Amino acid sequence: MRSTACLFLPCTLWLCVPSASADVEVQTPVMVKGLSTDQKQLDVPFAVSVVDAQALRQSGPMWNLAEAMARVPGLLVADRGNYAQDQQISSRGFGARSSFGVRGLRLYTDGIPATMPDGQGQVAHFDLAGTARLEVVRGPHAVLYGASSGGVIALTSQAIRDRRLELNVDGNSEGAHQARVALASPLPSPAGALTLQASASRLHVAGFRPQSAATRQLAHLRLGWQGEQDRLNVALSQHEQDAQDPLGLPFPPAGIDPHATTPEALQFDTRKSVHQRQLGMSWVHDFHDSGPLRQSSLAAYAGSRGILQFLAIPAATQANPRHGGGVVQVDRHYEGLEAKASFGAGAAELVVGTALERQDDARKGYENFTRVDRALVLGTMGALRRDERNQAATADLFFEARYDWSPAWSATLGARTGHLDVEVRDAYVVPPGNIDDSGRRRFSYTNPTAALGYALRPDWKLYASLARGYETPTLAELAYGPGDGGFNRTLQGQRSTQGELGSKYRTAALEWDAVLFHTRTTDEIGVLSNAAGRATYQNIGRTLRYGAEFSGQWQLHPGWRLSWAWTALSASNRDGFETCTGAPCPSASLPKVQVASGQRLVGTQARTAWVGVAWQPRWMPGELGMEWRGQSRTPVSDARPVSAAGFGITHLRWSRTLAMDDGSEWQAQVRVDNVLNRAYAGTVIVNDGNGRFLEPGAPRTLSLSVRWTRRL
Repeated sequence: MRSTACLFLPCTLWLCVPSASADVEVQTPVMVKGLSTDQKQLDVPFAVSVVDAQALRQSGPMWNLAEAMARVPGLLVADRGNYAQDQQISSRGFGARSSFGVRGLRLYTDGIPATMPDGQGQVAHFDLAGTARLEVVRGPHAVLYGASSGGVIALTSQAIRDRRLELNVDGNSEGAHQARVALASPLPSPAGALTLQASASRLHVAGFRPQSAATRQLAHLRLGWQGEQDRLNVALSQHEQDAQDPLGLPFPPAGIDPHATTPEALQFDTRKSVHQRQLGMSWVHDFHDSGPLRQSSLAAYAGSRGILQFLAIPAATQANPRHGGGVVQVDRHYEGLEAKASFGAGAAELVVGTALERQDDARKGYENFTRVDRALVLGTMGALRRDERNQAATADLFFEARYDWSPAWSATLGARTGHLDVEVRDAYVVPPGNIDDSGRRRFSYTNPTAALGYALRPDWKLYASLARGYETPTLAELAYGPGDGGFNRTLQGQRSTQGELGSKYRTAALEWDAVLFHTRTTDEIGVLSNAAGRATYQNIGRTLRYGAEFSGQWQLHPGWRLSWAWTALSASNRDGFETCTGAPCPSASLPKVQVASGQRLVGTQARTAWVGVAWQPRWMPGELGMEWRGQSRTPVSDARPVSAAGFGITHLRWSRTLAMDDGSEWQAQVRVDNVLNRAYAGTVIVNDGNGRFLEPGAPRTLSLSVRWTRRL
């Protein structure tokens, strides 16, 4: 009989696990990448989750990151159903204030940052169908990755082991369809191993809301070379997207309608186009001699990103000479460089490195209307109203040291120090109403972190970690100051002290992770006002976040598998502050609203949960699965006592893999998402001055995915 060991944690949480025995075969360890060499997921003394390729495929057609990330505790990735705005992502409440784009998290694709130096990131260009795994770091250790790291999401592409051709076709009942082709092959080479991987995909979304259609095209090319001591990879990617924007909805008196669209979206033909190209290179050299220097690495990247967005801002609002117009045009060029060296002696390892990043934005604004015979024509590019050059550059030094002083005990110590320089050069100065809004700021930081790990048994580890973090404002958050002001000269970076206690357990039949976390923040960045196409930010003082995360997987039977993720998060402001319900703020006609201390941070949920059950019945081929995802209510405004209601939605799936005699393989999946056709708020737009806080989740949707792979 197998014995049971129990761990008692605060909050009356009992975790009972089977003790290891000779008849239990320990599963193949999951490896994770860090600043230094790869480690077993079980051994790293911080909270990290891994979503592998199988979990990605089972979660949907792999059109967006939200499909699979519900299984990661502490992380919220919400699909807006709106490709004009990127997915809403927050980690333990960091990033929840963002109404568009990704803030407070560091994003990577094959080691190349998808986060700009100012801290704003995008995930729309991720090639999820070609992904081997996604790693998610939460909590204190994330501060080693930069000054915007409330968490880290890192994508690793599939390795090339043989010559292979792959075709994917996906579609759903809401009129969305995607086609993807991929080729991977080793290439003849006189020295070393040379590999090629190329993929191209096209996604068209009809949209379940009017004015929400989108077309996205992705192309990726990777060349790899591996010699006796060197590994070189070159990656080229292109992302083209045209999307309509249905905007948010006010709280409806009769309940949420998933097929509703704001009339202003149709009136102004709100939309967004994105064109991005990126080239990246990484080189790793291994030192095989007996010296302390073990490895060196160099990574460099450069790219461009163009954005053209039409907003729904009334012409009368743009009569203000300080307004930047209703059309946003950004032409961005960015580049970065990171160099690292790893040293080792016995049970000790040290990695030191430096990183330099830079972005240069040519930002223009235009009126979103023209006049024809004195009549307004909306949704067209009109007169110039803004012309700026925005630049951001970072220079960082970092180190991470690990020491295993016994088979049971290990310690990690690290720090990252650097600065962010921001400069705005205003070329649109039209006296007397529009003055020069040029300015520059420097934000400096030093973020230390320490962690301690202890092995109760080879399959059961405990850890504790502590760090001090810093989050710089983004260029978008610095764009507008209080009132009618331009460049925000008063906004400061937010500082945090983060701690966590965790436990990990791994056997072939059962694995689970449990974490308690606590974060105190000073100078938290929050919204002052968000209206008329202008979001203004301020420091709202101290905030407190604490909670618990519990996740795992249990193979109850060879044909049954249970997976789960659960998060409890308390997130509140500890200081009262003032905000506004519109813009400009402050003004004589728009007084400020007092926000009391102890109020829940907007965009966060007290509880989120996900449960998945997979079953391989004997009476039918393939695997059946059921998933349930739920979350509690979400406050959407500091100034108004309104919240999006909590919800629970259920998904069903059937999948099968069929190997053919000719070496090819077929994979098919049928999914029904939101089986009960619940109407709910999929995402929220926090502190929207127009009261359009909600973006509805998708109604019941049937999807079919077919994947064919052939070894050549």
